[in-house]
Amino acid sequence: MAKACWGSLPTTLFPIRNLRYSSKPIAAIQTDAPMDDHSSPSPPHPSLEVTGGGRELFLPALKTIHHPYDAYPIIASNRHVETIFASFFRSIPEVRFKRECLRTKDDGAVALDWVSGDDRQLPPESPVLILLPGLTGGSGDSYVRHMLIRARSKGWRVVVFNSRGCGDSPVTTPQFYSASFLGDIREVVAHVGGRYPNSNLYAVGWSLGANILVNYLAQESDENCRLSGGVSLCNPFNLVIADEDFRKGFNNVYDKALTKSLRRIFKKHAPLFEDMGGEFNIELAANARTVREFDDGLTRVSFGFKSVDDYYSNSSSSDSIKHVRIPILCIQAANDPIAPARGIPREDIRENPNCLLIVTPKGGHLGWVAGAEAPFGAPWTDPIVMDFLEHLQGAGSTTSQVPISIGNVQHLEVRIRGIDSLV
Repeated sequence: MAKACWGSLPTTLFPIRNLRYSSKPIAAIQTDAPMDDHSSPSPPHPSLEVTGGGRELFLPALKTIHHPYDAYPIIASNRHVETIFASFFRSIPEVRFKRECLRTKDDGAVALDWVSGDDRQLPPESPVLILLPGLTGGSGDSYVRHMLIRARSKGWRVVVFNSRGCGDSPVTTPQFYSASFLGDIREVVAHVGGRYPNSNLYAVGWSLGANILVNYLAQESDENCRLSGGVSLCNPFNLVIADEDFRKGFNNVYDKALTKSLRRIFKKHAPLFEDMGGEFNIELAANARTVREFDDGLTRVSFGFKSVDDYYSNSSSSDSIKHVRIPILCIQAANDPIAPARGIPREDIRENPNCLLIVTPKGGHLGWVAGAEAPFGAPWTDPIVMDFLEHLQGAGSTTSQVPISIGNVQHLEVRIRGIDSLV
């Protein structure tokens, strides 16, 4: 079963998950750790909106935040062009995975994809990064693999959490997942923690995966939270606002693509749902023309919501961020067509001493075609994310992680892919 004992940390590791940033700075707590000279860090570049209760504490860790956001010419001139370009033309690093199918308490299943060979190459106490892709996304997505590559090159152990039906994850019960269902992520974190009890665990989520991650962190108490830090990227935050925009103008293109992907996953497992009664509308879900219709026919009923609007309003992580008690970095794009900037809970983020928010002027959704690797390489966000995570890990451990050869991870040339896993 997924439930497992976590064990205790060795004396060489500081349990950063118990470190709360609302009182003393790291330097005052971890006095024996080597300190960088960040007494006078450069301010963030004016092209970036940087705020949050943890701003002054976390800014010194972000090495490139004082540089301008250098959006790639022409591609980034339009938010839809950037979003679609990143989805179709961003390179997809090749990674050999070792899949672990995890049976959950309700007899469901999720797929965990680990980098093949890491058990032999990495020390057991290496930090572990759990990646949560967006709606219908999985370990095959380019943005997931680029983040994996970067973390792996720093000596981190990485695992991709493929939700039920996503990334060819098995579906064994008549239930998928939702924006507020936390049972699977809770069991995944417990399982990974039990497998590596001497490691600090972290998580990065994109889009719907980010919404789920923030909701999860908000519900975990200080004592129970096994994660030491988190990162939220392209989070729709307010799902009511996101739903309103999702049905406007060009956004219909994304809506149709994602609905097609949801129907494909559903139809693959349709026999499991044949005898579902009550409020379930299996025919509506199977033939849905929009994500909203799919959620109305299946998702909201599966998780006990009386309507789609009830589901969206009660699953929004905008209401949860104020309760997060571990360090979290949130990065959004001001022109995101799928995660509207007006839905960002700025006030709650400013008042939470554990939060840092960065809003870039451009980026689209899961785009961020900017920086040294643009236009075909890693998103602009990846170095920022890794700086943040390494800062947390450095504060929590007196041992350093030595970068190691990636070995079985190589970059491929540009490949073409669809836009069916954007949120």
